Amino acid sequence: MSEFVVPAPVHLSAQTRGAFREDVLRGIARLSATEPGGRLVIDLAETQRIDSAGLGTLVMLQLRAAEKRHTICLRGVSEEMRFLLLMTRLEDRFDIEPRG
Repeated sequence: MSEFVVPAPVHLSAQTRGAFREDVLRGIARLSATEPGGRLVIDLAETQRIDSAGLGTLVMLQLRAAEKRHTICLRGVSEEMRFLLLMTRLEDRFDIEPRG
């Protein structure tokens, strides 16, 4: 299975989501060029905050990846981010790897 890693910004928000979205969409396109069923990893190890616009972007990207039969893994998820995903009922949409 192919894997493509995209680092998330320190603050995933309305101000940063555009460039981040484009990076992830390029990753999805790259995976699609190789084989179906790839894995796109979003590295959140350096991310300190995600606002509602950032969450919406993650959901949109997960839907785009699913259309191409790819999965999205959130790597380096802090306890606070994991709680946010749980409270918004989004934790089941992603493979989640906690911070080491």
